Amino acid sequence: MDAQELKQYLADAPPSVVRLEIEKHFDALTDRQKRYAHFISRASFYGTRIVARQISPESEPIFDFILALHKSSGGDWKSLQTKAGISNEELDHFLQYAAQFLGNNGNYKSFGDAKFIPRCSESAFTALAATSPDAQKFYNATSGAIFSTDKPSLLHLGYPEQGHMTTYYPDSPDITKVEIDAISAWAEKKGLLPENTRLSKKKDGSFEIRIASANHTIPSEGGDIGKETTFKVEDGILAGKTITLVYGDYSKELAGATESSKKAAENADNENQQKMHSAYATSFENGSLLAFKESQRFWIRDIGPMVECNLGFIETYRDPAGVRAEWEGFAAVVNLERTRAFGALVEAAPSLIPLLPWGKDFEKDKFLSPDFTSLEVLTFAGSGIPAGINIPNYDDIRQTEGFKNVSLGNVMSAKAPDEKIPFIAEKDLGIIKRYRDDSFEVQVGLHELTGHGCGKLLQETSPGEFNFDKENPPISPLTGKPVTTWYKPGQTWGSVLGSLAGSYEECRAELVAMYLSCEFPVLKIFGFGDGSVDINGEAGDVLYASYLTMARAGLGALEMWDPKSRKWGQAHSQARFSILKCFLEAGDDFCKLDYTGDDLSGLKINLDRSKILTVGRKAVGDYLQKLHIYKATADVEGGSKFYGDMTNVDPEYWGKKVRDEVLRNKQPRKVFVQANTYVDEATGKVTLKHYDATPEGMIQSWAERNV
Repeated sequence: MDAQELKQYLADAPPSVVRLEIEKHFDALTDRQKRYAHFISRASFYGTRIVARQISPESEPIFDFILALHKSSGGDWKSLQTKAGISNEELDHFLQYAAQFLGNNGNYKSFGDAKFIPRCSESAFTALAATSPDAQKFYNATSGAIFSTDKPSLLHLGYPEQGHMTTYYPDSPDITKVEIDAISAWAEKKGLLPENTRLSKKKDGSFEIRIASANHTIPSEGGDIGKETTFKVEDGILAGKTITLVYGDYSKELAGATESSKKAAENADNENQQKMHSAYATSFENGSLLAFKESQRFWIRDIGPMVECNLGFIETYRDPAGVRAEWEGFAAVVNLERTRAFGALVEAAPSLIPLLPWGKDFEKDKFLSPDFTSLEVLTFAGSGIPAGINIPNYDDIRQTEGFKNVSLGNVMSAKAPDEKIPFIAEKDLGIIKRYRDDSFEVQVGLHELTGHGCGKLLQETSPGEFNFDKENPPISPLTGKPVTTWYKPGQTWGSVLGSLAGSYEECRAELVAMYLSCEFPVLKIFGFGDGSVDINGEAGDVLYASYLTMARAGLGALEMWDPKSRKWGQAHSQARFSILKCFLEAGDDFCKLDYTGDDLSGLKINLDRSKILTVGRKAVGDYLQKLHIYKATADVEGGSKFYGDMTNVDPEYWGKKVRDEVLRNKQPRKVFVQANTYVDEATGKVTLKHYDATPEGMIQSWAERNV
């Protein structure tokens, strides 16, 4: 790989290290609530090594290598530098790499799925490793993978048969996408949920489904699909092949999560919390995703807690097949003041959702008003921290029992000093700087609540039973004719669309937010304007900032597109790029890209504020309607083709000219230094410890986490 190409894979220098501020919110909790939060935090962090193993084979030994160096030096990095005989610059590059690694829980970016490599020479790492026997052992275990770039396809996560990196299919270099899909279809038919599994293909052609559980044996009462663990496939391309269920994947880590979940249950404020954490413990101990689904039901019922949480195998973005989930867990404190605005949004939702561009046949019969809270994060264990969350991801629960939304306030408000804002014209910088946080909060609120919360899936819920009138099917607004497709029993959006499902749904939710943010009563809920239409007032400023920010995100998204594989590395980025294209294709000069010269230098977004409520909103509505109807009717063929076209990157213009300018203006993504909590066993009191927003502070926080 030439030096120019390698540049895009180099670790950020310096990384944008920011601190998650939590102290004043944590201090306001009762002692019992602090203990509850502490044990959830511990349960979440026990999954750290699970995440590392889910990213790459070398991630866990890199993690141990960094912590071994901290331990051997006592955190005195200058003395370690002297001992290793490396320069100031080499030490800085090591620390910067370590901070980015720990912030992503692995050596692939959580936002983009691309590998990052230290800026210093390999000899500097070799010298550091030589200062400690433990560090040397862990460094040797990385097998040179920290710096390796000889196989470009391995610099991105994806399917093994395409040469990409994945550990969801361990020891299976020759497993094919067709085989993976066939196993998924078999599991769906059996009723075996995939989120906490990995899949291996053995040398004899048989398959192992590894189930994450503390216990190495199937529960005596049986697993989620009974007492059998060995099956022979009866039909399809795998006919005659054997599939074996193997329990005990991530056993040690899940034993810790189980124990901490049980202690969280002991310190719960109410029965729903107690039952939720007991169900978590059962799931982590026995590998039961049916027990995990029970935990989510109790979570939905836990309305208005002071300490909010969720943990387990939740998001499926990084499995190339889009069905196996990465571990994540969070503990957070409710911000009552900001939650009031989200509560008002929940109350307004039943009147907002009918404004969306489809009829009642394609909307839930009743909007299940969820709990929506603004949170200040104490702990978020995983490969990255989002700005908002809408879960559970199980459609059968969401459609009939509901869901919950959270907005992560101290994540959204965290700022790095001297943060640059590329692609925004000088005339718009003032508005963006003043209102981007406010507009983002509105966007996140609408995205999570109404975006992920709206929409009916037309289903055959069980054989012969339908949630719509099959004899008089709804008329599709796309064709003007009765719909001809729907979900069969056991099917979900994820199972029918596969790896594209996550990005598609994120795009649909973003578009709902863009569409409804044009409702000025919504902006009033968040404290802007009096609810009347005023595109030139403060509420209009927030709306303009929202559309500009989305267009800018669409440009920046091209960093996450790989020109070699022509593959998107991040679901949200793929979605936002398509929304930028939607703006640009709206016509009437609604949105243009201004630049000088053939190399697109000085690239700026030119978006006509006066046309947001007309041209812009219509374009967003048209795009949204198509996405929604294809999803509601399980029209995989139509939806895949349409979304594929909208997210297609022309290799010359977008993939080369625009992307090169995006990379020239690339900004480091934030990595968060999180606090630790400690409980005094004698008194039951919990103390909180913060760390500096520096690479050294990041490393120290992890060293003292003991996971």
